Amino acid sequence: MKKITMALLTALAAATAGAQVGTAVTETGKATVERAKQGGETVAGAVTNPPKSTVHKAKAKVHKYKARKHAARAKAAAKAATN
Repeated sequence: MKKITMALLTALAAATAGAQVGTAVTETGKATVERAKQGGETVAGAVTNPPKSTVHKAKAKVHKYKARKHAARAKAAAKAATN
């Protein structure tokens, strides 16, 4: 009986850790995408005329904010997975 209980607890712990690692990987991917979008908007803002460049710069700031948010979530998920 003890062996079955220990096996179930081990399986539950492994599944929980896997879910947390999956969250960390997903959030890291989202942060990377937002960083790439930020770079694209920054370049677009640098090469376009003034009315549109302001829009591109604003979009770049939004992508930067989203990237930071996703990076923070990924860091928290990774920390939770290791604890």
